[in-house]
Amino acid sequence: MSMFRNPLKPDSEGHYGDLAHRADRDSQRAFAAGRHPLDPLASVMAQEETRRGFFARGAQGIGGLALASLLKGQTEGLPHFAPKAKRCIYLHLVGAPPQMETFDYKPKMKDMFDKDLPASIRQGQRLTTMTSGQSRFPIAPSIFNFAQHGKSGAWVSELLPYTARMVDDIAIIRSMNTDAINHEPAITFFQTGFMIAGRPCIGSWLSYGLGSMNQNLPSFVVLQAKHYHPKANVQAISARLWSAGFLSGKYSGVGLRSSGDPVLFINNPNGVPTEVRRAMLDGLSEMNQLTYDKLGDPETRTRIAQYEMAFRMQASVPELTDLAKEPAGTWEAYGADAKEKPGSFAHTCVMARRLAERGVRFVQVYHRGWDVHGNLPEVLPAQCKEIDQPVWALVQDLKQRGMLEDTLVILAGEFGRTIYSQGKLTQTDYGRDHHPRCFSLWMAGGGIKGGVVHGETDEFSYNITRDPVHVRDFQATILHQFGIDHEKFSYNYQGLNVRLTGVEKAEVVKAILT
Repeated sequence: MSMFRNPLKPDSEGHYGDLAHRADRDSQRAFAAGRHPLDPLASVMAQEETRRGFFARGAQGIGGLALASLLKGQTEGLPHFAPKAKRCIYLHLVGAPPQMETFDYKPKMKDMFDKDLPASIRQGQRLTTMTSGQSRFPIAPSIFNFAQHGKSGAWVSELLPYTARMVDDIAIIRSMNTDAINHEPAITFFQTGFMIAGRPCIGSWLSYGLGSMNQNLPSFVVLQAKHYHPKANVQAISARLWSAGFLSGKYSGVGLRSSGDPVLFINNPNGVPTEVRRAMLDGLSEMNQLTYDKLGDPETRTRIAQYEMAFRMQASVPELTDLAKEPAGTWEAYGADAKEKPGSFAHTCVMARRLAERGVRFVQVYHRGWDVHGNLPEVLPAQCKEIDQPVWALVQDLKQRGMLEDTLVILAGEFGRTIYSQGKLTQTDYGRDHHPRCFSLWMAGGGIKGGVVHGETDEFSYNITRDPVHVRDFQATILHQFGIDHEKFSYNYQGLNVRLTGVEKAEVVKAILT
């Protein structure tokens, strides 16, 4: 095959060069209008070019081709087996709630008030700088009562009365453990499998692997719920937690705000009608397509697709965020905050259900204020009250709609808290430091077995005594519920086949699965 193209023939996109156009003009001058012997052929070619141009503009000029790529189905070969979950609502309690005040009941500690934590229990553990300088580590028993609930007899704190009502719907893991002892690396580790920012988060991995279920909404949405106690210690979080890392930017989480424009920069500027906006985006997409054809950068396609998605969200987001048609039963179930306080945890749970209902694959919710280094007896009850009824309502709502069976719901922090007090200890006041060795979380729906309590810790809630579950095991279990074998799901980056669960051993927690 010749490497030279005939200059009189069109290129691969049907466009003719200057030489061909000049030859055509010279030829036309030699004959009267309509008398050229090639006029019939030219008419057919013009019709074909019109069709070609139409399909090119329809598939590329308005971003349809790029959006099809953005909304493509699963990565080739996925899922590896039949999934139990189609979507996930992940509720992260930023700051880390204390396990001995929520799900890990330790009654013997009441007899050890203000006694020093035995060195045999601490075993030389690395501490944070907030308590490493303390002269002693006095035991601070929880001042809150516990009771057993459900068929499993799970112990649940009085701070979580609504959660106690649904223990037969959830699996409580009391033997979680992590490698990180400070918030930023610990949250990053939970979300991305690596303590240093820059890796894709769980939502991005699932979006990359399984694609989208709604062409008018992103596959991964992030909600930040407000907290209200003025003394709650707040940990900063950033968009790095919902970043796609080295994956394409189209797999990053899209933030949904509770006030003002729900999504920034998707609405038309003042005075710009939809028709003008559509024409502008078509022209912009065509220019971006030319850039892609020239440079071949896949992120150019991402840019085209994101513009198109933004245009579609102009219609889908207002419908999503309009809660006027929610029945009165919604507000009764989720609590008054859901209706009266936009951005509250209760309101956010309603939004999370609506997103899941509309096919958003991964909804990430962050609720801050759980870093109880001090004032725990005052702050923790307020924090628990903000989330307790809404999470119960969310699970019951999904169950009533027939969605719980294929919607994975998770409520977790990034590590646990110490049984010893940080700072001054009294009968009515204490705080707790960070503790990575053991903590609790719960999962529900999406193939998770309800009424299960998995794992045990020692009488100090300091070390795991049975069935440890590492963060990597937790991540492997999430992927498993979506039909993904974590050892076979990777992305080649800088010569390495990178996995969410990393290179160390990770096992699916089969004891909590149906």
